Amino acid sequence: MIKSMFDKLKRGLGKTKNQIVGTLFGRTIDEELFEDIEMVLLKADVGVKATEEIVDFLRKESKKRKLKEGEELKELLKEKLYEILKGCEEPLNLGEEKPAVILFLGINGSGKTTTVGKLASQFVKDGKSVVLAAADTFRAAAIDQLEEWAKRSGARIVKHSPGADPSAVVYDAVSSAKSRGDDVVLVDTAGRLHTKEHLIKELQKIKKTIKKVAPEQPVETILVLDGTIGQNSINQAKVFKEATDVSGIVITKLDGTAKGGAIIPICKELKLPVKYIGVGEGIEDLQPFDAKAFVDALID
Repeated sequence: MIKSMFDKLKRGLGKTKNQIVGTLFGRTIDEELFEDIEMVLLKADVGVKATEEIVDFLRKESKKRKLKEGEELKELLKEKLYEILKGCEEPLNLGEEKPAVILFLGINGSGKTTTVGKLASQFVKDGKSVVLAAADTFRAAAIDQLEEWAKRSGARIVKHSPGADPSAVVYDAVSSAKSRGDDVVLVDTAGRLHTKEHLIKELQKIKKTIKKVAPEQPVETILVLDGTIGQNSINQAKVFKEATDVSGIVITKLDGTAKGGAIIPICKELKLPVKYIGVGEGIEDLQPFDAKAFVDALID
């Protein structure tokens, strides 16, 4: 099972990996190679600050360790990437009481509703009872999509009609889960960055509603970012961080991009835990973030 998950991760990160590792083979370590590594890391959306730090480390350490061949930089690169990413590992905090409440944020198209559905499937498979709260009442399609995931996963859904107050949906979902003794409530919210002020008010109201119904429970607030847009996701994350207390990140669609390096500046600049990464279409392709496995898959 663990090997299968690692294989999926390796395949999912294939485009980014080929771009980075391909630069090292059959090369002698010289200034031209470092310049090429710098260019490749920037292309993979590792970001200017992180790229400079990584290349500087490779220059100094390769000289100190008297390395000659490009392939010998692989272990150094892994060492540095792991040093950056290990601080971003953190599992979901489900708290002590039932139900655990997890609030999902993210713009339309980031993979937010799909992430909610996949996580619901994994929880149900683990024997947990799950309630989905369709709090993205702005789009009827979002409610329909979540309803489909409820059917597929075996989770229960709480929904109102399109245009309803999202907080009312959340109140009903958490109250219902509490009275029935359900384990987890997953809340899908609207993601309208262009109406930032409205977004802030809506999220604050939802948070207050959850605290009213389940005052003892920590609320995990998870931001879902699309891995294919690379560094642009950092700007999105900053807006959501202003709107509410984000406690973690899910990065989706890493299998469809050569910009998988964006996880590095996201981790470094936002200083937020990466809870899960998405490396494929399947339910099991949403994996808890493991820094060592990620680096090993990326620099195999």
